[in-house]
Amino acid sequence: MSLLTNAMDHSLDDGYAQAAARRGAEGTSGMPRTVRAKLWLAAGLVLAALVVTVGAAQARVSAPELAKERQELISRIDEGDRRTDSLQRNVDSLRHDVEAKQRRALQKHGGEDAEVVGLLSGALPVHGPGVKLVVDDAKDTQDSDTGGPRQSSGFSDNGRVRDRDLQRVVNGLWESGAEAVSVNGQRLTSLSAIRAAGDAILVDNKPLVPPYTLLALGPGQKLSTTFQDSADGQYLQVLQENYGVRTSISTQDEVRLPAAPSLIVRTAKPVKTGEGSRS
Repeated sequence: MSLLTNAMDHSLDDGYAQAAARRGAEGTSGMPRTVRAKLWLAAGLVLAALVVTVGAAQARVSAPELAKERQELISRIDEGDRRTDSLQRNVDSLRHDVEAKQRRALQKHGGEDAEVVGLLSGALPVHGPGVKLVVDDAKDTQDSDTGGPRQSSGFSDNGRVRDRDLQRVVNGLWESGAEAVSVNGQRLTSLSAIRAAGDAILVDNKPLVPPYTLLALGPGQKLSTTFQDSADGQYLQVLQENYGVRTSISTQDEVRLPAAPSLIVRTAKPVKTGEGSRS
């Protein structure tokens, strides 16, 4: 009986009992290391899946709201564009009405010189023989050390057409006998201004882009020859030879120039009958 009692009281060997007690004290009892690693991995995967699931759910919830806001923004932009286009059409219509009234007033009160006055002031559209002059930037604009009219300009891009170049060309056409001039469809008058705003050239505050097409009304071949022989024509030739500015000039059997928009009479006074009108 004592043997059976001892076996029941000491069923686990003392060495195994000490090892089990040691693992329990270290907090590692009851589970192999590989099993614990697998459990931690499984817990991490479950947590990652939970985060992805929650994120997807939030995205599905917020997606309709974002789409709605985007569509509202697009609708506001489209409405603004339509409103702008409508206002621009109204401006163009009013401008055409003003121009038509100016032309009628000029024809009614201008007397025998009405057409000449309309031509010189740019109030009337004109057509007839003339020349077509195209001026464009060089293909590869870069610095040049060859000297010439742009050596002291301070510009780093000497192959680009500048506002002062266009001014000289236009003045040269006037001096060569042009009766009317337009640049890229913009009719020039005695009040027109050619200026620069950064790299852009403005004609009457409207930006133009190259190539610059100049139409000049006048005796075609004579006007072309006179301009090319003038100082401004030679200046344009220097730009072409030294800086690669591209130019071409040709005579035209007929050129059509529109009336100048928004002509403003700054001062006017009545004159006696028989005297020329002044404005």
